[in-house]
Amino acid sequence: MVKGKYLAVMALAAVMMSTSACGSVSSTAASSAESGIESNIESNTESGAEAKAQEVSNTEASAKEDTNIEGSTAMSTAEQQDVVKEIPALRDAVEKKMGCRIGCAITGKEPWDSKLWDLVTTHFNAVTLGNELKPDSLFGYSVSKCPGTKEAELNGETITVPVLNYTNPEKILNKILKWNEANPDRQIKVRGHVLLWHSQTPEWFFHVDYDKTKDYVTAEEMDKRLEWYIREVLTHFTGDGSPYKDLFYGWDVVNEAVSDSTGTYRTDTERPEEDLLEDRHGGNSSWWHVYQNEDFIINAFKYANKYAPADLELYYNDYNECDAKKREGIIKLLEKIKENEGAPGEGTRISAMGMQGHYSMEGPSAAEMETSIKAYGKVVGVVQVTEWDLRATDGYDGSPEAMEEEYEKQRKIYNLMYYALQSAKNSGVNITGMTFWGTIDTLSWLQFRSNVGGGSNKEQKQCPLLFDGNYEPKPAFWVFAQE
Repeated sequence: MVKGKYLAVMALAAVMMSTSACGSVSSTAASSAESGIESNIESNTESGAEAKAQEVSNTEASAKEDTNIEGSTAMSTAEQQDVVKEIPALRDAVEKKMGCRIGCAITGKEPWDSKLWDLVTTHFNAVTLGNELKPDSLFGYSVSKCPGTKEAELNGETITVPVLNYTNPEKILNKILKWNEANPDRQIKVRGHVLLWHSQTPEWFFHVDYDKTKDYVTAEEMDKRLEWYIREVLTHFTGDGSPYKDLFYGWDVVNEAVSDSTGTYRTDTERPEEDLLEDRHGGNSSWWHVYQNEDFIINAFKYANKYAPADLELYYNDYNECDAKKREGIIKLLEKIKENEGAPGEGTRISAMGMQGHYSMEGPSAAEMETSIKAYGKVVGVVQVTEWDLRATDGYDGSPEAMEEEYEKQRKIYNLMYYALQSAKNSGVNITGMTFWGTIDTLSWLQFRSNVGGGSNKEQKQCPLLFDGNYEPKPAFWVFAQE
């Protein structure tokens, strides 16, 4: 895109920015668990690291003039329409600059919002289902009690297992399949999220007879349940004969198994105030309660390696991953997984580290991000940013005046972080993907709160993503749109 056209597009973005609203709750994102559609409720907390002073990169310096535009409101309707046509697809720009996937999270009814779906199919070549492939969804959101049981065979033994329900993810996956069939040159691939997680796994899954009023099962019994669950999910979605076999490029095997407070493993007392018998946990791990060690993590990677196709990537995924203490704990876990690598049915396999990227305007710094990328890359070779967004500046109120300032601050931070990704890549780390946790600001997980997560900070307005509530690109969009 020539410079004149780029400035014109930025001018249009400025006009649209002045009329959009950050932080309002959209009705499409607020539906009940019983209906099988939940709002984005990742149980993550933001890093408390303070931002470090750093020099503005050459990329940042060259981009400064792009926001200094005069007379932007003088554009005619015809001129604006011409400019809209010039908005580049993120997927093309990122492919040329980074050679990797760019994705977004979608969940609930979002894919049936036609404007949102247009953003997804235009700008992204990968998606993560925000909730639909988590254990509670695959148990039909029957979180208070087991939805029913049946007999299954596992390694020559008959075991009793809960009934799985694939309806929630298949609604979205079928829509993606139809898109891919109609657009073979613009296909969208899916990241599976997630097989083993302490949160959004019903508490009854860990108890005798799948009844949380009874005792916890032994680690030996839990191993059988874990292997069965991973086998069933991977076989259903990626096995021979599955209509979704070629849709998935990778799967998060284990999510958030390292403690924020200690930097070691997350235990059953991560949040002492949280009852371990709650239907679903926000912080405590019933996995740890059963095993009392990290065996369940290693076993999960062994089972995933056993049942996943050889070309399906397998990941560890975590947040607060730039915090030095937690980073050290994550690295030790990655090393443990690597130590147990082996052939399918014998050992583990890990393809990449997933850095969630739930950051804030206050930190971590781009330098801390780059340090972490390189540290993880040294262990596993490949790194991805998997749930990227930026929490608003403390005190941001969403007013037009504050919004303009916030958008510009956000653009600069995204720019520095994108530069950090490029720098890490140039140093030898293989960056194979970056995914934003949502599409438009009003549907971000940062707008909501539930007993197992959501990132809402009381009533503060949030505008963490690349598109505003009017489905229009924000200044931060152009950080990633430049080839």
